[in-house]
Amino acid sequence: MRAIWYDTQGPAEDVLTLGEVDTPEPGPGEVCVWMHASGVNPSDVKTRSGLRGAMAVRRQIPHSDGAGVIKKIGEGVDPARIGERVWVHNAAFRREGGTCAEVCVVPAEWAHPLPDTVSFEQGACLGIPAMTAHRALFCGGRLAGKSVLVTGGAGAVGEMAIQLARWGRAGRIIATASGPEKAAIALAAGADEVVNYRQQDVAEAVRAATGEEGVDLIVEVEFGANLEASAKALKPHGVVASYASTGEPAPRLPFYDLMFLNARIQTVFVYTLTEAQRAAAVHDITAALEAGALTPRVAGVWDLEDTATAHAAVEAGDMIGTVVVRV
Repeated sequence: MRAIWYDTQGPAEDVLTLGEVDTPEPGPGEVCVWMHASGVNPSDVKTRSGLRGAMAVRRQIPHSDGAGVIKKIGEGVDPARIGERVWVHNAAFRREGGTCAEVCVVPAEWAHPLPDTVSFEQGACLGIPAMTAHRALFCGGRLAGKSVLVTGGAGAVGEMAIQLARWGRAGRIIATASGPEKAAIALAAGADEVVNYRQQDVAEAVRAATGEEGVDLIVEVEFGANLEASAKALKPHGVVASYASTGEPAPRLPFYDLMFLNARIQTVFVYTLTEAQRAAAVHDITAALEAGALTPRVAGVWDLEDTATAHAAVEAGDMIGTVVVRV
């Protein structure tokens, strides 16, 4: 089969190789997915570049997310799954066989039915962003009636968090964005209000929008840099659920400000969710997709031969949505 791989870390144009590799076969409990689309997430390019530490495998076929059709099954898997359209996640996390190949083998429970109304390209956008958004939103239980602040509301995670919050019957949804274009995306996703964090004081704007109460939950894209504002924008017994802190990876914690609120800090690392957390995410994501309440945004599609260019697009940081490689 054709695949992209790398056996050393570095710049995409230097280390990514396109060629023929052996087609994998499913083992017990596994499914063999003929891939149609492969999602490129920031974690994929960070792993390839070495920013996430040394390689965990000898040779890496990249990308954890993707979508395709099950063509073969291993022992113990329901034969009825053959021919099923699916989206997959976690394929490349500490495993050699990611989704940037014509065929990908994953445990059957990592391949989830993809509604016919959702394209393969959209399906490839689901794994990391949608499951991260879901865990951040529902880490404290039911969302109905709660007020939510989504920072980076036009990002891949942020936009899906807004959509899932609306689907989950959240009360008031506030998002932050850097300008009018991204504000429009957050509003279209279902935000009630958008704060321009470059022009406004986020904490003041959030408190004004909530009658000085603050929000129950913050879905946080930049934990360290926004921590001071988060402590001011959070309601007593509120939760900050964060999935990144790129700008300040070792932030100073305003402990007493948070303690006086009885606040909770919840980190989100989607690769190591428990089985129950993963099952809840898949259930709700599927329901939202079927209801038309969740629409993944495809930032752009590149051919397999242009995977290095797709990685460069992610690294540039100016794409809105998820970059996809057509397999």
